[in-house]
Amino acid sequence: MLDTQDIWWRPNAQSNSIGNLLLHVAGNVRQWVMHGIHGQSDIRRRAEEFMAQEGGGGPELLARVESTTREAATILAGLEAKDLLQRRQIQGVDVTVLEAIYHVAEHFSAHVGQVVYITKLRTGRDLALIRIYEDGTSDRSWLPPQSCGSDTID
Repeated sequence: MLDTQDIWWRPNAQSNSIGNLLLHVAGNVRQWVMHGIHGQSDIRRRAEEFMAQEGGGGPELLARVESTTREAATILAGLEAKDLLQRRQIQGVDVTVLEAIYHVAEHFSAHVGQVVYITKLRTGRDLALIRIYEDGTSDRSWLPPQSCGSDTID
């Protein structure tokens, strides 16, 4: 929906662009899951995620986020219940693997909300991410069929 200029637009120097946010969520997932949980090298350059003022367009940035989340999902799918209580040091914080997973989910969700808001701001359009009907059913056509779950919102 957005061109590259809109993806890298910032309302002011203290705010982040969609591009910054996408770099940031990919970096966060990689640091917390691939490095913190799985033990890969920590290659994150957090400050660069926020300093970037230009970079890839939507397809490239989304491909980076999708690749990172797929890799993280594979790692998380391989965990056993006993792994969830193991302790890790991530960003100098002592957490269990389960706490790390919750952190990543919450952090990702918060920044996706910002991306949605900026997209609405820049396009002036309803993104139609979900429609809830009077009978309580919903249309989540943006999700793959296996991800939709129940059609009723509780």
